Amino acid sequence: MHLPERRPGQVRIGVALQIPPPYSTVLSSVRAEVGDPLARAIPPHVTLLGPTVLDRDRMPEVTDHLAEVAGSFAPFVMGLKGAGTFRPVSPVVFVNLVRGWDECAALQDAVRRGPLAQELRFPYHPHVTVAHDLDDAVLDRAAELVQDFEATYAQGSMRLYEHGDDGVWRTVVRLVLSASSTLPAGGGTA
Repeated sequence: MHLPERRPGQVRIGVALQIPPPYSTVLSSVRAEVGDPLARAIPPHVTLLGPTVLDRDRMPEVTDHLAEVAGSFAPFVMGLKGAGTFRPVSPVVFVNLVRGWDECAALQDAVRRGPLAQELRFPYHPHVTVAHDLDDAVLDRAAELVQDFEATYAQGSMRLYEHGDDGVWRTVVRLVLSASSTLPAGGGTA
């Protein structure tokens, strides 16, 4: 994974929708089983803002922006199913998002405004990575392991993560999606 460089006084952050247990446990296990070294460093998630470097003193502004975004979105149902890949463009195998695509796209667009405004390198494609930067045989194995995977759950929050010096992404704050909703019951909650 290519990460932007940071200097003293800066932080590397990301914003994502975390996958809840028991689904996250299964996806982490797949990533570990195929030998992806990032299996324990990156919790299963759908990215809203990829790795971004900013001055540490801007964190309160960023947190306020994200709280405002979260307050303007209602919880929604996420559905994950089967394997996908970005090969040959990028050596990635992922679980497809089959429900909640429009909500993820709108949410990431709102996140990438204000203090987090930036252009995307590729069109936004919400997904859950299960193998990255590994050889083709390993990527094929990861795809086999998730081809029958399915999950449906209520997505009720997003998280601001900070990338530690040890290479682990840790939650800084969980931001509840709190606008009015008519979310149907069922599944776990993230």
